[in-house]
Amino acid sequence: MDILERIKGNRGPLGKYQKEAHGYFTFPKLEGEINPRMKFRGKEVLNWSLNNYIGLANHPEVRKADAEAAKDYGMAYPMGARMMSGQTVKHEELEAQLAAFAGKEDSFLLNYGYQGMISIIDSLLSRNDVIVYDSEAHACIIDGMRMHLGKRFVFPHNDMENFHRQLDKASKIAARQNGGVLVITEGVFGMSGDLGNLKAICDLKDSYHFRLLVDDAHGFGTMGKTGQGTGEFFGVQDKIDLYFGTFAKAMAGIGGFIAADEYVIDFLKYNMRSQIFAKSLPMPMVFGALKRLELLRTKPELREKLWNVVNALQNGLKEKGFNIGNTQSPVTPVFLSGSIPEATNVIVDLRENYGVFCSMVAYPVVPKGVILLRLIPTSEHTIADVEYTINAFSEVAKKLAAGKYMSDKIAEI
Repeated sequence: MDILERIKGNRGPLGKYQKEAHGYFTFPKLEGEINPRMKFRGKEVLNWSLNNYIGLANHPEVRKADAEAAKDYGMAYPMGARMMSGQTVKHEELEAQLAAFAGKEDSFLLNYGYQGMISIIDSLLSRNDVIVYDSEAHACIIDGMRMHLGKRFVFPHNDMENFHRQLDKASKIAARQNGGVLVITEGVFGMSGDLGNLKAICDLKDSYHFRLLVDDAHGFGTMGKTGQGTGEFFGVQDKIDLYFGTFAKAMAGIGGFIAADEYVIDFLKYNMRSQIFAKSLPMPMVFGALKRLELLRTKPELREKLWNVVNALQNGLKEKGFNIGNTQSPVTPVFLSGSIPEATNVIVDLRENYGVFCSMVAYPVVPKGVILLRLIPTSEHTIADVEYTINAFSEVAKKLAAGKYMSDKIAEI
């Protein structure tokens, strides 16, 4: 069968809703300055859908650094991949500062977090090595493991008893094959907001000889006393062998990094195909990341303000009887019950009649019958924003329970 003919009739589990969803539920256009109040379809909405955790996207010092670097260097410099012609002192300076902040010997810049994670897994492992990973691992981890030619074992999300069994199995297989074991989990799980059980995992490192890779995209800059991340929160940052962070969340930028022992970073520099064969990060992104990291380090009040909003939002939702799962991070899920058409009607009502914009997740990302509304609080939100949103959610939840949103098809806008 012709490949392109085949996809005409099969758009995938999400793509099959493209006609009804595009431009509203998927690929919505938010316009204006990045802040809690933005425009959607010409109307102002209270926005809970951006990962601008500590408000750096429009921080005046950040905007100035971005603008000056773009003026001085443009978006082209340096040309070429780092290995060939794209190396600069500023790239090295950023890597040194990231390593110091993460508490590691060295770090390596990644053009994009997603492709970086894929390439980390691909370059580190041989076919004799075995992976053990959490079932709710991010898509970039799953795609990285697809390139691994060896065995992998999954444990149910944060199920430490099952993890122990999978680790025991993986260790025996790896030993027979003269391979090693890599455990992969996340610091903060981006949908549910709960944390990887890093302490329990690290406690087993003395009994089993494995290495630990942590994707801390949502934890870097938000978790821990200094914002170092989820490892700092649990007091195990030194036990994490490979620490992955992204600039796309708390840093409000583009790119990412991997931090580890110096010899590990040296290996990755010469073996990560996604970086060897990709153009170096442009100078404005490097200067911008340096400024963002400086503010993350020197202005703890930004993170404190974030957590004031987080606590007000999460405590307020719980007081109203909402199920927000086991989140211990700024990520705030609200779990409701209903069908996909009901979920779309909930979102339309929130956006059109209450002016509240948040992300909606339904099957197949979550089980059938579950509606997940995900709120991302930031330091830029106010307590008034929190109170208004909780009241709007309360009214919508009553309508949902009363069957007001029941339908046999997705809402049309």
